[in-house]
Amino acid sequence: MTLFFYNLGLALALLMSAPWWLWKMATTHKYRQGLGERLGRVPERLRQGAKPILWLHAVSVGEVLAVSRLIGELDQEFPGYRLVISTTTRTGQELARQRFGAERVFYCPLDLGWAVRAYLDALRPRMMILAETEFWPNLLNGCFRRGVPVAVVNARISDRSWPRYRRMRWLWKRFLNRLSRVLAQSETDAARLRALGCAADAVTVAGNLKFDVRAAQESEATGLLRAQSAGLRFVVAGSTLEGEEAALMEAWPRLLAADARLAMVLAPRHPERFAPVAALLDRAGVAWVRRSQWGVAPRPVRRGEVILLDTIGELAGVYALAAVAFVGGSVVAAGGHNPLEPAQFGVPIVMGPHYANFRAITEDLLTHKALRIAEKSALAATLTELLMNGAEAEAMGARARHVFDAQAGATARCVQALRALLPDTPPRGRQP
Repeated sequence: MTLFFYNLGLALALLMSAPWWLWKMATTHKYRQGLGERLGRVPERLRQGAKPILWLHAVSVGEVLAVSRLIGELDQEFPGYRLVISTTTRTGQELARQRFGAERVFYCPLDLGWAVRAYLDALRPRMMILAETEFWPNLLNGCFRRGVPVAVVNARISDRSWPRYRRMRWLWKRFLNRLSRVLAQSETDAARLRALGCAADAVTVAGNLKFDVRAAQESEATGLLRAQSAGLRFVVAGSTLEGEEAALMEAWPRLLAADARLAMVLAPRHPERFAPVAALLDRAGVAWVRRSQWGVAPRPVRRGEVILLDTIGELAGVYALAAVAFVGGSVVAAGGHNPLEPAQFGVPIVMGPHYANFRAITEDLLTHKALRIAEKSALAATLTELLMNGAEAEAMGARARHVFDAQAGATARCVQALRALLPDTPPRGRQP
């Protein structure tokens, strides 16, 4: 009965919003991309091969990055299976295809009965692995009816999501109590998931997969910047949102006055904002260049120049070059983004006061004095202080790297837990 009312509500919502969706699809390419797959057309590339399938779903760029190492480990641990990966967003799809190969990456079907059935019938997965909290009733119910074990890795309930999930506990309990394994990021996440209805013995704390993700190789952007920036120091501002780029441009003259050897790498969070940020840089009157254009004919980076990182998947590696890093989504009230990306390189980190989406990680870094919090009005002063005080910046970066290294191991714990759900699989190295 719960599923009936969910589907009824979903149908009504789709019917009422149909004009808006049709208009968006007619005017914006990203809303048309992958539409057939989202509506249940299973790509032929997924039907090829005789190996049984494991299906892992990661919503967007953040989740794809988080499970990157896990996917590599699963490929090695289960050579008798084929791991396929779905995403929801276009940017997540692009990054997943780059990292894991386009032949096994696809758009996740919308949570419509016929679309979900088409994929489950075609793929017949032996296990469904969800990253973080991608709970969709029809997808979960379809797996349960077919006896497919469902595991959640890197599971979390953010501060922002918690009130909404708690209000809908009556809906979620029916599905969450049938999950086979829930591997939570923290004790807080584990307690919240149990409160929502997950079986107590199914929930364990495995840690955060993002602590295990290290840049495996230098990105092209990192290599170019390193080669073309002799004598320069970089401020790397990553995952910025509207309002934060303007704050950084306002602070930029003060930073250059403190150290004329600076250049900035500015990486907006969403690709659709590359053009507006480019217009902002024009209005600010700063020297700037697009990464996508500069990489075609590289030339030395100039003092005071801003490199607009208008590519996907290169930011994490670029943090390695930073004298100081600003992690965006935190000066504006958006919940913040992942400070672990610069932490792994021993870089001093500055964030704004809004970090609810990464509270546990951020507070761990704060406890170890490995991160500074700055309001918008104090952003210039905080960045300047770290740029001028080399000893303190170096010590902060070392503490950040220590926090990162100390939390490693979530990937191995997840692999072990997932293996227990496939008892017929021989251990790695003992394949027949």
